[in-house]
Amino acid sequence: MMRSLWTAASGMKTQQATVDSIANNLSNVNTVGFKKERLEFKSLLYETMKNAGDTANGGSPVNLQVGHGVRTVASVKSFTQGTFERTEGPLDFAIEGDGFFALMDVNGNEIYTRDGSFKTSILDGELMLTTSTGRPVLGIDGEPIVFDETIVADKLSVDERGIFSTIVDGDRVELGIQLQVVQFQNAQGLKTIGGGFYEQTVASGIPIVEVDNEDMEGSMVVQGALEASNVQAVEEMVKLIVAQRAYELSSKAIQSSDEMLQRANELKR
Repeated sequence: MMRSLWTAASGMKTQQATVDSIANNLSNVNTVGFKKERLEFKSLLYETMKNAGDTANGGSPVNLQVGHGVRTVASVKSFTQGTFERTEGPLDFAIEGDGFFALMDVNGNEIYTRDGSFKTSILDGELMLTTSTGRPVLGIDGEPIVFDETIVADKLSVDERGIFSTIVDGDRVELGIQLQVVQFQNAQGLKTIGGGFYEQTVASGIPIVEVDNEDMEGSMVVQGALEASNVQAVEEMVKLIVAQRAYELSSKAIQSSDEMLQRANELKR
């Protein structure tokens, strides 16, 4: 009887994890560049009580096995394209394609994001392009993007390749600055570190700079727009209801096992 208690408990634990994942998706429904995730499950070990073809037990054509429940094995990000929201901000960028913007964290390491809501900030006496949290945005040379102090943000223009230009004496002049956009062989292998940022891992592979790989299908940078979260609230609510019902079923199994144990104990009286 104890087997059913622990098996049902494993079901409750995994469904609780599912509800946690759905709650995280719903809470980020308005987060720029957020990518929804889902959990994957695998069954636990099986106890073999009789093998198929066991002649000592009559040569049964099938096995007799009892499972021990379920476990969570992975959380999978969905990097499907989110819709674009026009902001007309000169430093707001969205990526159409599989690319990521490259940034620098506080330790000087590269991190990556789909959130292109950038700002200009004075860091170490220089006018840099940064995120809302102050992370420097990197150019194709792998260094933080630094503007001349005479640059006016409202006059900046960025083409689909991420190349910056501005108006000088009525003419548009390129600044020799280009956003670094990278792709990964396995984006699912990226490590989510919060804040809309990702780190590369052994599973993701090294970042591939799009401008250095002509054979790669490049992404397109869209100025004056932001990529919305790809979370569909209605879809998540349906998943939430299913997870809640599955949780209730597992709890009912525990309740039934408890009642059966109670009946067995009453036989002594």
